[in-house]
Amino acid sequence: MPRRVRSEAGAAAMYGMSHRALRQMMLDRLGPAAWAKVERETSTGPADLISLCVYDDSKTIALISASAAQLGLSFDEALLVFGRYWIHFAELSSFGPIMDFTGRDIVTFINNLDRMHRSVVLAMPDARVPSFTLVDETRSRLVVRYRSDRTGLEAFVIGLLEGLMDRLGETGVVEVADRAGHTIDFAIRLDRA
Repeated sequence: MPRRVRSEAGAAAMYGMSHRALRQMMLDRLGPAAWAKVERETSTGPADLISLCVYDDSKTIALISASAAQLGLSFDEALLVFGRYWIHFAELSSFGPIMDFTGRDIVTFINNLDRMHRSVVLAMPDARVPSFTLVDETRSRLVVRYRSDRTGLEAFVIGLLEGLMDRLGETGVVEVADRAGHTIDFAIRLDRA
């Protein structure tokens, strides 16, 4: 049974770009037959894959759950894999140039993430984006504070941060350092000499 992603702030929504990214990940990993099975199991069609449309979280969670089953992964494992893949997918999409402007090193990128998310909200006013704040920085350790009205997406955020490290030529480990309500601190231990 998948973990529930909840929103205490009302009907949360995810975006068609996420659905498109998940579809591409499944096509890349398992091919069209696996994705077709996910579509059948979740009653997903072309209207659920419009990049700039906002969809209820339940649709996205159903897609991730069905994909996890096809991949032979737990829900959280699938979230982590999808988070890593999301960075790759986004950089190859129309968001690639925006990501380039957001930063070419991990500290700059994280410091500009909220600014990038504000530009997403301009394009999609119904978007409910998380907040990322760099709250501590040393040469080999960063602490990123994540705030969202959704709960249960820690594995996805870890995957995002790992994917970001891959993109920016860093290696290391990401883990949850602290949590309080809708705020989670992620520690990034970087492999730097």
